[in-house]
Amino acid sequence: MALKVAIVGLPNVGKSTLFNALTQTAAAQAANYPFCTIEPNTGDVAVPEPRLNDLSKIAGSKEIIPARINFVDIAGLVRGASKGEGLGNQFLANIRDCDAVAFVARCFEDDDITHVEGRVDPISDLEIIETELMLADLESLEKRVINWEKRAKTGDKEAAQNFRLASLALAQLNAGKPAHLAQIPAEDEKAWRMLQLLTSKPALYVCNVDEGSADQGNTYSAKVAERATADGAKSVVISAQIESEIAMLDTAERAEFLETLGLHEPGLNRLIREAYKLLGLQTYFTVGPKEARAWTIPVGATAPQAAGVIHTDFEKGFIRAETIAFDDYVRLNGEAGARDAGKLRAEGKEYVVRDGDVMNFRFNV
Repeated sequence: MALKVAIVGLPNVGKSTLFNALTQTAAAQAANYPFCTIEPNTGDVAVPEPRLNDLSKIAGSKEIIPARINFVDIAGLVRGASKGEGLGNQFLANIRDCDAVAFVARCFEDDDITHVEGRVDPISDLEIIETELMLADLESLEKRVINWEKRAKTGDKEAAQNFRLASLALAQLNAGKPAHLAQIPAEDEKAWRMLQLLTSKPALYVCNVDEGSADQGNTYSAKVAERATADGAKSVVISAQIESEIAMLDTAERAEFLETLGLHEPGLNRLIREAYKLLGLQTYFTVGPKEARAWTIPVGATAPQAAGVIHTDFEKGFIRAETIAFDDYVRLNGEAGARDAGKLRAEGKEYVVRDGDVMNFRFNV
């Protein structure tokens, strides 16, 4: 399944630098002036998955295919964006197409890089962005809710559901709270997503710190982490500048550079992992001589649903899934060893896939 994350923030907080590091390209123009990003840049990024290397070595796979995550670099928002200030509503619309939003907060001091608000205050930055998104949601709902109310009175069940959910969202927004804080019954979740509210999307706060704070963060990032906890969001500390330097190095140089900084891995790996957690996603594998491949599925997905990620025919004609836990696959040196040890299981339609499962699907068409 395609995961799409919008990178959002005020101008000059490091969004495009972060995007460039993520995609290991200079596709986004990183410059020290507002609105240097005019069109939303998009980039496909491999999801870091060290388990794939272990699997491919055991199976002698010719190719390793990781899962992918798509990042969208949204132009810097400013106060009044919901009313057309700066580059306006067109960029708010770009966020609607994404599954989650990564709010980049400036958590570093640098007199050479201007701040559109004239000060460094990441909490205030986040509040400005959140306010603009809430105002955009209010405008969007107010345009639609009247029509839904009229249709609901005629007995239109879909309109009645939309009106009820829109009223719930409006109550949140008018109270100054983002829509994602609303309690939505499980049976309404699909309709809730269809409202396409900007503030209903899961949020990840990215603290862009100076190089010296890349490991432990600083006082600014600590405040953001506290805010994230209060908002039910996730936060991650990262130095976009360091990440852009790491992206230019080869594998051997990268490890040495990280060690000199006291870092165990690139911050981008943590960012992607947190995005997965935020959206309730996990990974399963298919392994063979041709390829070792990672597949992304929601936590709680059944075996047929996991099969459907490969091809819809796999789900429709699902018979069973031959399944080996990752640890068993590695410990027993592959499928044959797992089979001999009784660790290869035949799972049916009700099986809930676990993170790291190595799977082979049997199906008919």
